[in-house]
Amino acid sequence: MRIGKQDQPFSAICTSDAEQIRVRGLDLCTQIIGKMDFTSYFWLLVTGTAPTPTQKFFADAVLAAIAEHGLVPSVVATRMTYAAAPEAFHGAVAAGLLGCGSVVLGSAEVAGRFLAGIVADGGDPVPAIRALRAEKKPIPGFGHPQHSGGDPRANLLLALAAEHGIEGPHIAALRRIEAALPEIVNRPLPINVNGAIPAVMLDVGFPLAALKGISLLARTASLIGHLQEESERPIGFILSGHAAAAIEYDGL
Repeated sequence: MRIGKQDQPFSAICTSDAEQIRVRGLDLCTQIIGKMDFTSYFWLLVTGTAPTPTQKFFADAVLAAIAEHGLVPSVVATRMTYAAAPEAFHGAVAAGLLGCGSVVLGSAEVAGRFLAGIVADGGDPVPAIRALRAEKKPIPGFGHPQHSGGDPRANLLLALAAEHGIEGPHIAALRRIEAALPEIVNRPLPINVNGAIPAVMLDVGFPLAALKGISLLARTASLIGHLQEESERPIGFILSGHAAAAIEYDGL
């Protein structure tokens, strides 16, 4: 049974034989290992070309910005899973990554698609904002429960974008949304890190379809750090116990 398109049986990412491994057209052992840093390698794997110095700089910056933010849901899920199954290190990492969604961590992708749509429609954000408000949906990339006065990560990323002269249509769209929000929602909302990341990355040429990969890659590094700490200073069962204590049963 044929399911979906089956007329392009090709991949341009990697091939190997008895003597050589080639990745995106480069010899892994003579042109990548020991020659290319991991951020550049990540960019090469995703896009097929090595990043420019500016692209590498901002990829490094956003990966650092989104990797860690304390005991957020992905971290809690990972540490509790490891407490229950210490033999499944990979399963604990996976448990955290599976929570990368439209509300937490994966919201950079949602904001990126929102920005890209505004740019494609000519740059006026007002119709898109009003459409979200009519459906009682949040504005992607804006607001933060803790950083209500402004997300310091977003502020820094956008300042670096201005400093390096890479502000393009997506950052411009982000700024237009920011300016339009007080009139439409009756109060200002700060740009959060998941608004700044896609604006910056899209303006330096990272593909829209791979935006969620930024958060996944960065958070994987953080989760590994939390699991190392969990192995020495376990809090997974403490988290579980506090969760049970915080919730009251109200069924029959």
